[in-house]
Amino acid sequence: MKVGMLTSGGDCQGLNAALRGVAKALYNELGSNVTIYGIRDGYRGLIEGDYHAMSPRDFSDILTLGGTILGTSRQPFKSMQTAEENEESKLDKMLTTCRRARFDCLVILGGNGTHKTANLLSEHGINVVTLPKTIDNDLWGTQMTFGFQSAMDIASQVIDNIHSTAFSHSRVFIVEVMGHKAGWLTLHTGIASGADVILIPEIPYSTKAVAAAIDKRQRSGKRFSIIAMAEGAITKDEAKMSKKEFKAARAAMPYPSVSYRLAEDLRSLTGQEIRVAIPGHFQRGGAPCAADRLLCTRLGVAAANLIREGKFGCMVAVQGDKIVPVPLKDVAGKLKGVPVDGELVRTARDLGLSFGD
Repeated sequence: MKVGMLTSGGDCQGLNAALRGVAKALYNELGSNVTIYGIRDGYRGLIEGDYHAMSPRDFSDILTLGGTILGTSRQPFKSMQTAEENEESKLDKMLTTCRRARFDCLVILGGNGTHKTANLLSEHGINVVTLPKTIDNDLWGTQMTFGFQSAMDIASQVIDNIHSTAFSHSRVFIVEVMGHKAGWLTLHTGIASGADVILIPEIPYSTKAVAAAIDKRQRSGKRFSIIAMAEGAITKDEAKMSKKEFKAARAAMPYPSVSYRLAEDLRSLTGQEIRVAIPGHFQRGGAPCAADRLLCTRLGVAAANLIREGKFGCMVAVQGDKIVPVPLKDVAGKLKGVPVDGELVRTARDLGLSFGD
């Protein structure tokens, strides 16, 4: 059996742990009857035929290693089937690579965009098994994606450390957490680290409402306030815009990010000192936490079992306390957003946290 493996999209903690889980389980069950090929830099390697045979030794000592030993890249889904003049499309080139390499299946690790392309390959006859990777936890069909818990640990530590300086200087701090379209990371981080205001894309905010929450804390004798803000948080006015209007408004925004815009607006409304902290790519880097190592190993073994059983066209997913296969066609192109009336949002509101609405 020939198995091609690739990691696609943004890097995160746990990619190597997941690769290891798949490989060790396959080697354990199939021994020398399986050869694993590493495809370099995600779909780019599949497009260009850039892959290499790997050995069991390649998967040793990588359980705690950050990043991905295979490399990764972003290959937009919208360009996959577009053929330039006198050239094959990227999809055609990937199919050619699979045929020439005689891969019996592909193991693909990635998030939303990655899964759309994985489903496309599956629809064109390639045997595919995928694993859900993204720190945003916004992949449809699974309760948890790997990388999420590690990123939450890092973002929470940032806010934990900011508490002391915020208290010492009686300041308002805005901590911008990753998450363009979904607020899972910001919501979990905000609750876990004791933020006072949580702003997520699913709940458009009013700057005046955020200012009111800060003023209320100040009147009650609180020396500081901390706002956990998703990088994709939007105002109520922005929520009413068309996609075109929204893009134009963001392009014209004279600030490096939404956090700096909010800081300036709050400074005018409250008269308080406002500071911005952006942990950025720190949230995606470093070793996976123990919870992610365990999750990656479970997902990897489940993926290997599907391969041995000849069950393809699936993503291994967390549902309840089990790892189960979910059809790729049910996952591709679907975003899992935070339910605005869900238990976690209600929990935050019951604690007195503001969502700026």
